Amino acid sequence: MSGFLAGLCVAVLPLLAAGFWLGRRTARPESLGGLGTPVEHATFQTLHTASLAAPPLRAGLTEDTARRSARRLRSLLGTDALCLTDDQRVLAWDGVGGHHRAEIMERLTGPLETGRGEAFRLDCATQDCPVRWAVVAPLTVDDRVHGALVACAPRESAVLVRAAAEVARWVSVQLELADLDRSRTRLIEAEIRALRAQISPHFIFNSLAVIASFVRTDPERARELLLEFADFTRYSFRRHGDFTTLADELHAIEHYLALVRARFGDRLAVTLQIAPEVLPVALPFLCLQPLVENAVKHGLEGKPDTCHIRITAQDAGAEALVVIEDDGAGMDPELLHRILAGEVSPSGGIGLSNVDDRLRQVYGDAHGLVIETAPGAGMKITTRLPKYQPGVHSSGRLAVE
Repeated sequence: MSGFLAGLCVAVLPLLAAGFWLGRRTARPESLGGLGTPVEHATFQTLHTASLAAPPLRAGLTEDTARRSARRLRSLLGTDALCLTDDQRVLAWDGVGGHHRAEIMERLTGPLETGRGEAFRLDCATQDCPVRWAVVAPLTVDDRVHGALVACAPRESAVLVRAAAEVARWVSVQLELADLDRSRTRLIEAEIRALRAQISPHFIFNSLAVIASFVRTDPERARELLLEFADFTRYSFRRHGDFTTLADELHAIEHYLALVRARFGDRLAVTLQIAPEVLPVALPFLCLQPLVENAVKHGLEGKPDTCHIRITAQDAGAEALVVIEDDGAGMDPELLHRILAGEVSPSGGIGLSNVDDRLRQVYGDAHGLVIETAPGAGMKITTRLPKYQPGVHSSGRLAVE
Protein backbone atom coordinates (compact mmCIF):
# COMPACT_ATOMS: atom_id res chain seq x y z
CA MET A 1 0.00 0.00 0.00
CA SER A 2 2.87 2.38 0.80
CA GLY A 3 4.22 1.70 -2.70
CA PHE A 4 0.87 2.69 -4.19
CA LEU A 5 0.83 5.98 -2.24
CA ALA A 6 4.39 6.76 -3.23
CA GLY A 7 3.60 5.99 -6.86
CA LEU A 8 0.57 8.25 -6.75
CA CYS A 9 2.67 11.13 -5.40
CA VAL A 10 5.28 10.57 -8.10
CA ALA A 11 2.54 10.64 -10.74
CA VAL A 12 0.71 13.72 -9.45
CA LEU A 13 3.61 16.04 -8.63
CA PRO A 14 5.02 16.21 -12.21
CA LEU A 15 1.52 17.06 -13.49
CA LEU A 16 1.23 19.92 -11.03
CA ALA A 17 4.70 21.12 -11.93
CA ALA A 18 3.91 20.93 -15.65
CA GLY A 19 0.68 22.84 -15.18
CA PHE A 20 2.49 25.47 -13.13
CA TRP A 21 5.20 25.85 -15.82
CA LEU A 22 2.65 25.98 -18.64
CA GLY A 23 0.70 28.62 -16.80
CA ARG A 24 3.81 30.74 -16.40
CA ARG A 25 4.52 30.50 -20.13
CA THR A 26 1.03 30.99 -21.57
CA ALA A 27 -1.16 32.88 -19.11
CA ARG A 28 -1.68 36.60 -18.94
CA PRO A 29 0.96 38.33 -16.83
CA GLU A 30 -1.40 40.23 -14.56
CA SER A 31 -1.77 39.01 -10.97
CA LEU A 32 -5.04 37.67 -9.52
CA GLY A 33 -5.24 38.58 -5.87
CA GLY A 34 -1.52 37.98 -5.34
CA LEU A 35 -1.73 34.38 -6.61
CA GLY A 36 0.02 34.96 -9.95
CA THR A 37 -1.39 33.80 -13.27
CA PRO A 38 -4.91 32.40 -13.87
CA VAL A 39 -3.47 28.87 -14.08
CA GLU A 40 -1.66 29.35 -10.76
CA HIS A 41 -4.87 30.72 -9.27
CA ALA A 42 -6.86 27.70 -10.50
CA THR A 43 -4.19 25.29 -9.23
CA PHE A 44 -4.27 26.92 -5.80
CA GLN A 45 -8.07 26.76 -5.64
CA THR A 46 -8.07 23.09 -6.61
CA LEU A 47 -5.45 22.14 -4.02
CA HIS A 48 -7.16 24.25 -1.36
CA THR A 49 -10.54 22.62 -2.01
CA ALA A 50 -8.95 19.16 -1.93
CA SER A 51 -7.24 19.96 1.37
CA LEU A 52 -10.60 20.91 2.89
CA ALA A 53 -12.24 17.69 1.68
CA ALA A 54 -9.45 15.42 2.94
CA PRO A 55 -9.73 15.64 6.79
CA PRO A 56 -13.29 14.21 7.04
CA LEU A 57 -12.41 11.34 4.70
CA ARG A 58 -9.40 10.45 6.85
CA ALA A 59 -11.94 9.25 9.44
CA GLY A 60 -13.41 6.70 7.00
CA LEU A 61 -16.57 6.57 4.88
CA THR A 62 -19.62 7.33 7.03
CA GLU A 63 -22.72 9.51 6.72
CA ASP A 64 -21.05 12.29 8.66
CA THR A 65 -17.74 12.27 6.75
CA ALA A 66 -19.53 11.95 3.41
CA ARG A 67 -21.78 14.91 4.23
CA ARG A 68 -18.81 17.07 5.26
CA SER A 69 -16.79 16.31 2.13
CA ALA A 70 -19.48 16.06 -0.60
CA ARG A 71 -19.76 19.81 -1.19
CA ARG A 72 -15.98 20.16 -1.61
CA LEU A 73 -15.85 17.22 -3.99
CA ARG A 74 -18.70 18.65 -6.07
CA SER A 75 -16.79 21.92 -6.24
CA LEU A 76 -13.74 20.05 -7.57
CA LEU A 77 -15.80 18.52 -10.39
CA GLY A 78 -18.03 21.53 -11.03
CA THR A 79 -21.15 19.37 -11.37
CA ASP A 80 -24.81 20.13 -10.61
CA ALA A 81 -24.99 17.32 -8.08
CA LEU A 82 -22.77 14.74 -6.41
CA CYS A 83 -23.41 11.89 -4.04
CA LEU A 84 -21.29 9.47 -2.04
CA THR A 85 -22.55 5.99 -1.29
CA ASP A 86 -21.44 2.88 0.52
CA ASP A 87 -22.44 -0.55 -0.81
CA GLN A 88 -26.01 -0.22 0.45
CA ARG A 89 -27.24 3.38 0.52
CA VAL A 90 -26.60 7.00 -0.37
CA LEU A 91 -24.56 8.52 2.45
CA ALA A 92 -24.68 12.15 1.29
CA TRP A 93 -26.17 14.12 -1.60
CA ASP A 94 -25.03 17.62 -2.47
CA GLY A 95 -26.74 19.74 -5.13
CA VAL A 96 -30.00 19.39 -7.05
CA GLY A 97 -31.85 16.26 -8.13
CA GLY A 98 -32.01 14.50 -4.78
CA HIS A 99 -35.09 12.59 -5.97
CA HIS A 100 -32.76 10.41 -8.07
CA ARG A 101 -31.32 8.66 -5.00
CA ALA A 102 -33.29 5.44 -5.32
CA GLU A 103 -32.70 5.18 -9.08
CA ILE A 104 -28.95 5.63 -8.67
CA MET A 105 -28.69 2.96 -5.98
CA GLU A 106 -30.55 0.53 -8.27
CA ARG A 107 -28.04 1.20 -11.05
CA LEU A 108 -24.97 0.80 -8.78
CA THR A 109 -25.18 -2.99 -8.51
CA GLY A 110 -22.91 -3.58 -11.49
CA PRO A 111 -20.18 -0.99 -10.69
CA LEU A 112 -20.06 -2.07 -7.03
CA GLU A 113 -19.61 -5.71 -8.03
CA THR A 114 -17.07 -5.18 -10.82
CA GLY A 115 -15.25 -2.10 -9.51
CA ARG A 116 -15.53 -0.47 -12.95
CA GLY A 117 -16.93 3.00 -13.60
CA GLU A 118 -20.06 3.57 -15.64
CA ALA A 119 -22.15 6.40 -17.10
CA PHE A 120 -25.91 6.18 -17.68
CA ARG A 121 -28.94 8.31 -18.50
CA LEU A 122 -31.29 9.17 -15.65
CA ASP A 123 -35.05 8.70 -16.04
CA CYS A 124 -36.79 11.81 -14.78
CA ALA A 125 -40.38 13.04 -15.17
CA THR A 126 -39.55 16.42 -13.62
CA GLN A 127 -39.39 18.91 -16.48
CA ASP A 128 -37.08 21.45 -14.85
CA CYS A 129 -34.66 18.89 -13.35
CA PRO A 130 -31.17 19.88 -14.60
CA VAL A 131 -29.51 16.47 -14.13
CA ARG A 132 -30.01 13.88 -16.88
CA TRP A 133 -26.79 11.84 -16.72
CA ALA A 134 -24.90 10.15 -13.90
CA VAL A 135 -21.24 9.13 -13.85
CA VAL A 136 -20.31 6.41 -11.36
CA ALA A 137 -16.73 5.99 -10.07
CA PRO A 138 -16.20 3.20 -7.49
CA LEU A 139 -14.27 3.85 -4.26
CA THR A 140 -11.83 1.03 -3.58
CA VAL A 141 -9.50 0.19 -0.70
CA ASP A 142 -7.14 -2.77 -1.05
CA ASP A 143 -8.99 -3.95 -4.18
CA ARG A 144 -12.30 -4.01 -2.31
CA VAL A 145 -15.13 -1.69 -3.38
CA HIS A 146 -16.44 0.28 -0.39
CA GLY A 147 -18.85 2.55 -2.22
CA ALA A 148 -19.07 4.99 -5.10
CA LEU A 149 -18.74 8.62 -6.07
CA VAL A 150 -21.61 9.62 -8.40
CA ALA A 151 -21.47 12.90 -10.35
CA CYS A 152 -24.71 14.13 -12.00
CA ALA A 153 -24.79 16.52 -14.96
CA PRO A 154 -27.18 17.80 -17.67
CA ARG A 155 -25.49 15.83 -20.43
CA GLU A 156 -23.02 13.04 -21.11
CA SER A 157 -19.38 14.15 -21.00
CA ALA A 158 -16.19 12.16 -21.53
CA VAL A 159 -14.28 14.82 -19.59
CA LEU A 160 -16.56 14.37 -16.58
CA VAL A 161 -16.08 10.60 -16.73
CA ARG A 162 -12.30 10.96 -16.52
CA ALA A 163 -12.46 13.73 -13.90
CA ALA A 164 -14.84 11.71 -11.69
CA ALA A 165 -12.52 8.69 -11.93
CA GLU A 166 -9.53 10.80 -10.82
CA VAL A 167 -11.41 12.37 -7.90
CA ALA A 168 -12.68 8.92 -6.85
CA ARG A 169 -9.11 7.62 -6.94
CA TRP A 170 -8.04 10.53 -4.70
CA VAL A 171 -10.93 9.80 -2.30
CA SER A 172 -9.88 6.13 -2.24
CA VAL A 173 -6.38 7.18 -1.19
CA GLN A 174 -7.84 9.15 1.74
CA LEU A 175 -9.88 6.09 2.75
CA GLU A 176 -6.74 3.94 2.56
CA LEU A 177 -4.98 6.39 4.88
CA ALA A 178 -7.95 6.17 7.26
CA ASP A 179 -7.64 2.39 7.18
CA LEU A 180 -3.92 2.68 7.95
CA ASP A 181 -4.69 4.97 10.89
CA ARG A 182 -7.17 2.44 12.29
CA SER A 183 -4.65 -0.38 11.81
CA ARG A 184 -1.98 1.62 13.62
CA THR A 185 -4.38 2.31 16.49
CA ARG A 186 -5.27 -1.37 16.78
CA LEU A 187 -1.57 -2.28 16.75
CA ILE A 188 -0.75 0.21 19.50
CA GLU A 189 -3.66 -1.09 21.60
CA ALA A 190 -2.48 -4.67 21.12
CA GLU A 191 1.05 -3.70 22.15
CA ILE A 192 -0.26 -1.96 25.27
CA ARG A 193 -2.21 -5.09 26.18
CA ALA A 194 0.93 -7.18 25.67
CA LEU A 195 2.91 -4.77 27.83
CA ARG A 196 0.30 -4.96 30.59
CA ALA A 197 0.56 -8.73 30.48
CA GLN A 198 4.33 -8.40 30.99
CA ILE A 199 3.88 -6.06 33.94
CA SER A 200 1.15 -7.93 35.78
CA PRO A 201 2.35 -11.40 36.92
CA HIS A 202 5.63 -11.17 38.88
CA PHE A 203 5.34 -7.56 39.96
CA ILE A 204 1.79 -7.98 41.27
CA PHE A 205 2.62 -11.17 43.18
CA ASN A 206 5.80 -9.72 44.67
CA SER A 207 4.04 -6.47 45.65
CA LEU A 208 1.20 -8.31 47.38
CA ALA A 209 3.71 -10.51 49.21
CA VAL A 210 5.57 -7.43 50.48
CA ILE A 211 2.32 -5.79 51.60
CA ALA A 212 1.29 -8.99 53.38
CA SER A 213 4.59 -9.07 55.27
CA PHE A 214 3.78 -5.67 56.83
CA VAL A 215 0.17 -6.43 57.80
CA ARG A 216 1.02 -7.64 61.35
CA THR A 217 4.31 -5.89 62.03
CA ASP A 218 3.43 -2.43 60.61
CA PRO A 219 -0.27 -2.07 59.63
CA GLU A 220 0.08 1.61 58.74
CA ARG A 221 2.97 0.83 56.38
CA ALA A 222 0.91 -1.98 54.82
CA ARG A 223 -1.96 0.46 54.28
CA GLU A 224 0.31 3.00 52.57
CA LEU A 225 1.77 0.35 50.28
CA LEU A 226 -1.68 -0.96 49.43
CA LEU A 227 -2.70 2.53 48.32
CA GLU A 228 0.49 2.81 46.22
CA PHE A 229 -0.32 -0.54 44.65
CA ALA A 230 -3.93 0.49 43.93
CA ASP A 231 -2.86 3.77 42.30
CA PHE A 232 -0.22 2.07 40.15
CA THR A 233 -2.51 -0.70 38.91
CA ARG A 234 -5.34 1.78 38.26
CA TYR A 235 -3.03 3.76 35.99
CA SER A 236 -1.48 0.73 34.29
CA PHE A 237 -4.80 -0.91 33.46
CA ARG A 238 -6.83 2.15 32.58
CA ARG A 239 -8.90 1.78 29.42
CA HIS A 240 -8.97 5.26 27.91
CA GLY A 241 -6.39 7.02 25.78
CA ASP A 242 -3.32 5.93 23.83
CA PHE A 243 -1.34 8.83 25.27
CA THR A 244 -0.65 10.33 28.66
CA THR A 245 1.43 13.20 30.05
CA LEU A 246 4.99 12.97 31.33
CA ALA A 247 3.67 14.12 34.71
CA ASP A 248 1.21 11.20 34.94
CA GLU A 249 3.78 8.67 33.74
CA LEU A 250 6.28 9.87 36.35
CA HIS A 251 3.57 9.78 39.00
CA ALA A 252 2.92 6.11 38.19
CA ILE A 253 6.68 5.46 38.31
CA GLU A 254 6.80 6.92 41.82
CA HIS A 255 4.12 4.43 42.93
CA TYR A 256 6.07 1.61 41.31
CA LEU A 257 9.36 2.61 42.98
CA ALA A 258 7.67 2.89 46.39
CA LEU A 259 6.63 -0.75 46.10
CA VAL A 260 10.10 -1.81 44.91
CA ARG A 261 11.80 0.04 47.78
CA ALA A 262 9.52 -1.72 50.24
CA ARG A 263 10.86 -5.01 48.92
CA PHE A 264 14.56 -4.20 48.51
CA GLY A 265 15.06 -1.47 51.12
CA ASP A 266 18.46 0.25 51.06
CA ARG A 267 19.64 -1.83 48.09
CA LEU A 268 17.87 0.63 45.76
CA ALA A 269 18.73 4.34 45.52
CA VAL A 270 16.82 6.49 43.02
CA THR A 271 17.53 10.07 41.96
CA LEU A 272 14.99 12.10 39.97
CA GLN A 273 15.78 15.38 38.25
CA ILE A 274 12.73 16.68 36.37
CA ALA A 275 12.37 20.07 34.68
CA PRO A 276 8.86 21.41 35.48
CA GLU A 277 8.37 22.80 31.96
CA VAL A 278 8.36 19.31 30.39
CA LEU A 279 5.72 17.81 32.69
CA PRO A 280 2.78 18.58 30.30
CA VAL A 281 4.49 16.86 27.33
CA ALA A 282 2.31 14.09 25.86
CA LEU A 283 3.81 10.65 25.19
CA PRO A 284 2.61 7.10 24.48
CA PHE A 285 0.94 5.48 27.48
CA LEU A 286 3.17 3.12 29.53
CA CYS A 287 6.26 4.29 27.69
CA LEU A 288 8.69 5.12 30.51
CA GLN A 289 7.60 2.76 33.29
CA PRO A 290 8.93 -0.35 31.47
CA LEU A 291 12.30 1.40 31.08
CA VAL A 292 12.46 2.06 34.83
CA GLU A 293 11.41 -1.53 35.53
CA ASN A 294 14.21 -2.69 33.24
CA ALA A 295 16.69 -0.49 35.14
CA VAL A 296 15.55 -1.94 38.48
CA LYS A 297 15.81 -5.50 37.22
CA HIS A 298 19.28 -5.12 35.72
CA GLY A 299 20.49 -2.80 38.45
CA LEU A 300 19.75 -5.28 41.24
CA GLU A 301 20.48 -8.48 39.34
CA GLY A 302 23.64 -10.18 40.57
CA LYS A 303 24.70 -7.14 42.58
CA PRO A 304 24.86 -7.42 46.41
CA ASP A 305 25.51 -3.72 47.08
CA THR A 306 23.34 -0.68 46.38
CA CYS A 307 21.95 -0.08 42.90
CA HIS A 308 21.74 3.55 41.81
CA ILE A 309 19.11 4.61 39.28
CA ARG A 310 18.96 8.11 37.88
CA ILE A 311 15.93 9.49 36.03
CA THR A 312 16.20 12.89 34.34
CA ALA A 313 13.82 14.82 32.10
CA GLN A 314 15.21 18.02 30.59
CA ASP A 315 13.90 20.76 28.34
CA ALA A 316 15.68 20.51 24.97
CA GLY A 317 13.95 23.18 22.90
CA ALA A 318 11.29 21.50 20.78
CA GLU A 319 11.80 18.21 22.65
CA ALA A 320 11.87 16.74 26.12
CA LEU A 321 15.04 14.70 26.72
CA VAL A 322 14.41 11.77 29.08
CA VAL A 323 17.32 9.65 30.37
CA ILE A 324 17.08 6.54 32.59
CA GLU A 325 20.35 5.00 33.70
CA ASP A 326 21.55 2.41 36.20
CA ASP A 327 24.93 1.12 37.40
CA GLY A 328 23.93 -2.53 37.30
CA ALA A 329 25.04 -5.60 35.34
CA GLY A 330 24.60 -4.08 31.89
CA MET A 331 24.19 -6.21 28.76
CA ASP A 332 26.09 -7.43 25.74
CA PRO A 333 25.28 -4.89 22.95
CA GLU A 334 24.86 -7.71 20.43
CA LEU A 335 22.26 -9.41 22.65
CA LEU A 336 20.48 -6.09 23.13
CA HIS A 337 20.37 -5.58 19.36
CA ARG A 338 18.78 -9.01 18.90
CA ILE A 339 16.22 -8.29 21.62
CA LEU A 340 15.19 -5.01 19.99
CA ALA A 341 14.98 -6.76 16.62
CA GLY A 342 12.64 -9.37 18.10
CA GLU A 343 15.08 -12.23 17.47
CA VAL A 344 15.43 -13.12 21.15
CA SER A 345 12.80 -13.43 23.86
CA PRO A 346 12.89 -10.20 25.93
CA SER A 347 13.33 -12.02 29.25
CA GLY A 348 16.47 -9.97 29.69
CA GLY A 349 14.86 -6.68 28.70
CA ILE A 350 11.37 -6.03 30.00
CA GLY A 351 9.34 -4.11 27.42
CA LEU A 352 12.33 -2.52 25.65
CA SER A 353 11.39 -3.70 22.15
CA ASN A 354 7.74 -2.84 22.79
CA VAL A 355 8.57 0.73 23.84
CA ASP A 356 11.08 1.19 21.00
CA ASP A 357 8.54 0.03 18.41
CA ARG A 358 5.80 2.32 19.71
CA LEU A 359 8.06 5.38 19.83
CA ARG A 360 9.12 4.78 16.22
CA GLN A 361 5.50 4.31 15.10
CA VAL A 362 4.36 7.54 16.75
CA TYR A 363 7.33 9.87 16.17
CA GLY A 364 9.40 8.21 13.44
CA ASP A 365 12.63 6.19 13.43
CA ALA A 366 14.69 9.16 14.60
CA HIS A 367 12.94 8.96 17.99
CA GLY A 368 13.57 5.32 18.87
CA LEU A 369 15.41 4.37 22.06
CA VAL A 370 19.13 5.14 22.24
CA ILE A 371 20.71 2.55 24.57
CA GLU A 372 24.31 2.57 25.81
CA THR A 373 25.44 -0.56 27.66
CA ALA A 374 28.17 -3.15 28.09
CA PRO A 375 28.64 -6.11 30.46
CA GLY A 376 29.33 -4.74 33.95
CA ALA A 377 28.91 -1.11 32.83
CA GLY A 378 25.24 -0.55 33.59
CA MET A 379 22.76 0.79 31.06
CA LYS A 380 21.74 4.24 29.89
CA ILE A 381 18.51 4.68 27.92
CA THR A 382 17.77 8.00 26.20
CA THR A 383 14.59 9.03 24.43
CA ARG A 384 13.64 12.33 22.82
CA LEU A 385 9.95 13.24 23.00
CA PRO A 386 8.69 16.03 20.70
CA LYS A 387 6.70 18.59 22.62
CA TYR A 388 4.20 18.69 19.76
CA GLN A 389 3.33 15.95 17.31
CA PRO A 390 0.14 15.85 15.18
CA GLY A 391 -2.31 13.35 16.64
CA VAL A 392 -0.42 13.03 19.94
CA HIS A 393 -2.33 14.53 22.85
CA SER A 394 -3.23 13.33 26.29
CA SER A 395 -6.83 12.52 27.15
CA GLY A 396 -6.41 14.39 30.41
CA ARG A 397 -4.89 13.79 33.81
CA LEU A 398 -5.99 10.55 35.44
CA ALA A 399 -7.93 11.26 38.59
CA VAL A 400 -6.65 9.35 41.62
CA GLU A 401 -9.02 9.21 44.52
